[in-house]
Amino acid sequence: MHLFDVRLKTNTTAMKLKTNPLNICRPVSGKGLALLAGILAMTSVGRSELLDVEKDELTFGFIKLTDCAPLVIAKEKLFFEDEGLDVKLEAQANWKILLDRVISGELDGAHMLAGQPIGATIGFGTKAHIITPYSLDYNGNGITVANDLWKKMQANDPALRSPTPKHPISADSLVPIVASKKAAGDPMRMGMVFPVSTHNYEIRYWLAASGISPGFYLDRKSGAIDATGTTDADVILSVTPPPQMPATLEAKTIEGYCVGEPWNQQAVIRGIGVPVTTNYDIWKNNPEKVFGLLKDWADKNPKTAIAITKALIRAGKWLDETDSRGRLVNREEAARILSNSEYVGADYEVIRNSMTGFFYFQKTDKRPMPDFNVFFKYHASYPWYSDCVWFLTQMRRWGQIPGSMPASWYADTAKEIYRPDIYRKAAAHLVEEKHLSASEFPAMDTDGYRPVTSEFIDGNTYDGRKPIDYINSFKLGIKDDSRLSKM
Repeated sequence: MHLFDVRLKTNTTAMKLKTNPLNICRPVSGKGLALLAGILAMTSVGRSELLDVEKDELTFGFIKLTDCAPLVIAKEKLFFEDEGLDVKLEAQANWKILLDRVISGELDGAHMLAGQPIGATIGFGTKAHIITPYSLDYNGNGITVANDLWKKMQANDPALRSPTPKHPISADSLVPIVASKKAAGDPMRMGMVFPVSTHNYEIRYWLAASGISPGFYLDRKSGAIDATGTTDADVILSVTPPPQMPATLEAKTIEGYCVGEPWNQQAVIRGIGVPVTTNYDIWKNNPEKVFGLLKDWADKNPKTAIAITKALIRAGKWLDETDSRGRLVNREEAARILSNSEYVGADYEVIRNSMTGFFYFQKTDKRPMPDFNVFFKYHASYPWYSDCVWFLTQMRRWGQIPGSMPASWYADTAKEIYRPDIYRKAAAHLVEEKHLSASEFPAMDTDGYRPVTSEFIDGNTYDGRKPIDYINSFKLGIKDDSRLSKM
């Protein structure tokens, strides 16, 4: 049993003690010392197992989405407490405010879009060197269209009229609708949550796979930057905060959106839209959110960064625990915790829909999707260099990276941002403490790249070691000189 597990069962008021076995020189009362001595005698926890953290009172930011779950569970299940950390979680109004507050130091770290540390570090928008030692999850997003648009898609493709149409659903049935609206001078408008969000790249990928241009952040003829990303667009994509997506759809400001849960399921519950695909079908087991820290902060607080990562790893493992039949055993409890107003704040039933291994595309179309939310298995929490490289290729594809870069730049940039070294130190502690086994982590000799995969909606092949080849493989998108692949 872990030190803090015993401490909390022995005396609930002890939760407030800022104590850990490697930093017991702080002022403690006589009773506190006696309690601590008794606890240490009762446990087999060695002094080497907890870190002497540089900072123990921390504030983390998050957005009200179910994939903030590792942070919430690390707090609620006392995994942060186990590491001697007193963590406060603060919901943020939007992704820009969240990022700005991490950069200013108001937040010690945050639940971030996977593209945020990348975009900030390379200077797209805000410039700041942000790192990630931990990937929060795989999958978890969907693309939802308004009921009226769904009916038009069904008219173009009779197979979609089934109450349980075949998946994945491509954007092919949108093509004539998009063309008609553009010709009439009223292009289709759809929502995504932030310019460097997975949602932006996923809805772009989905549209482009059917030959629909989602627009560019660069005028390829003049070289001018387009901050809106709408140059040569067939569909206009705009930013909408996740909790506002259903209301914006219902107000007909947009005709569809890409967002994380529970805001696709909310559209089904409210009867205002139909999720047509998930990001699991756009790219099977794609990275979604990360935990982000300023590099300077992590450099000044290296032991704290490891301790945070330890707690998050344990939370991810708890979220993905299954019974002998492979059923997720903790997700019902997780959904109830997340439904609290200080966290996601959506109805338990809405959160439960996707968190427990199922997904509603329509009220008539409930499908088992055990991997819709993945927090630990498949090494989902490991910060893979190849995941970072994929985002960089999409930034280049759509002009957020305006200039050509050699393949070596992609690899070097990934290593500046993704920090498996911190993750591995955290994992080593957890193995030593017997919280997890070494077999639950990637092999020590990994080069940081996931296997080559073709599990995309368009069947394209991605090899993170060959970013230039990948960029040039798309029909729609900016192309680079193939000679850069050898540099």
